[in-house]
Amino acid sequence: MTNRSADYFLTIVVPVFNEEESLPGLFTALADYKKKASVKLCILLVNDGSADHSLSLIKEACAREPDFFYLSLAGRCGLTGALKAGFHAAASPWCGYIDADLQTFPEDFELLLPHVKDAKLVCGIRAKRHDTLSKKLQSKIANKIRSAVTHDGFTDTNCPLKLIDTKLAQALPLFSGMHRFLPALTLLFGLKVTAVPVRHQERRQGKSKFNLFNRGLSGLCDLLAFVWMRRRFVNPQIGEQNVEQQD
Repeated sequence: MTNRSADYFLTIVVPVFNEEESLPGLFTALADYKKKASVKLCILLVNDGSADHSLSLIKEACAREPDFFYLSLAGRCGLTGALKAGFHAAASPWCGYIDADLQTFPEDFELLLPHVKDAKLVCGIRAKRHDTLSKKLQSKIANKIRSAVTHDGFTDTNCPLKLIDTKLAQALPLFSGMHRFLPALTLLFGLKVTAVPVRHQERRQGKSKFNLFNRGLSGLCDLLAFVWMRRRFVNPQIGEQNVEQQD
């Protein structure tokens, strides 16, 4: 079987869960960006068990738009699960990540792309958040706690605009909730992470899937899981071997 994403430099993975209101605008924005992008790219839409008309809209877009592909998961896996499925389905050297709600701009991948020569993970940082006060406070508190524990040095790891080396993305232990720790996990592997300011806007259609419970309590549980993982992490380096040899 041929993986069609192997023909591209970048596969942009877009997790989708009940986003039928946002999808028309998303498809237009992604198609417009694809035409003027500095690299050859494709779009991989991952339907995460949507109960609305998201899947049918995704199929229509993939039939209409060249370089649009999709996966539909058999059941709901959550954001990390949808990302993991997309990363493992990609055969391009690099993967991108953007949310379906379009609170970040596809064109801002151009701000991240110059850094792929030096880093294995390039993260957008929302320079000016356009969220409710409640959301901003939740995010600020969560980021401060996470940064104090992980020491990853990043102020906005939840920004839904990232580029990641595909081999790294496929190697990371992406359990549920671990999308919040992509920079910390990458640093755990001894690899470089770069942060770049990007634009942000209010959600225009649909409803947010996150609230105080799944941002707060769930995030704390995920943080404890990461601490355990970091303490038990092993990354063996080979000193000598005779398994591989030059031709």
